[in-house]
Amino acid sequence: MTGAVMDAPDMARALTRIAHEILERNGGASGIVLLGIPTRGLPLAKRLAARIAAVEPGFDAEACTGAIDITMYRDDLRRQPTRSIGETTLPQAGIDDEVVVLVDDVFHTGRTVRAALDAVKDVGRPRSVQLAVLVDRGHRELPIRADYVGKNLPTAQAEKVRVMLDEIDGEDAVVIERPDAGGEG
Repeated sequence: MTGAVMDAPDMARALTRIAHEILERNGGASGIVLLGIPTRGLPLAKRLAARIAAVEPGFDAEACTGAIDITMYRDDLRRQPTRSIGETTLPQAGIDDEVVVLVDDVFHTGRTVRAALDAVKDVGRPRSVQLAVLVDRGHRELPIRADYVGKNLPTAQAEKVRVMLDEIDGEDAVVIERPDAGGEG
């Protein structure tokens, strides 16, 4: 069974709000770099950068956006099937002394973010690292929290939260996938 919790307009409003919160917290866009965690964090980072650029003259969305591959930093490599290593792309100026905003679609246990923090440490020394997520579903296993959240979505452990993005899936939506209750319904 599947239940939609966000549609395209909901997602657009959440991303616009997050962009404004990033600007407010950092006193503008100067020194901000958005790094998306593939797969869906990268298009979200690009969308956030475009919204920041629309508000802040002089912010070059393309030059201030990149991707941080976390494949080799994951703590579950032994238990997961072989994964292909993704690409880390940093702004030409790098991330040293910048405010890095990591962007991901769903925040769950915190292990993906921990891996991203390790990856960031290996490519530079930012002034600070912040976290923006479209959905925070809870069930943290590590003491990490998001700075910017599009939607807090309390879920059961057995449920899955799936973010669909137009760039990848052909539509924008967030759905909760619940396990079948014995074929009822």
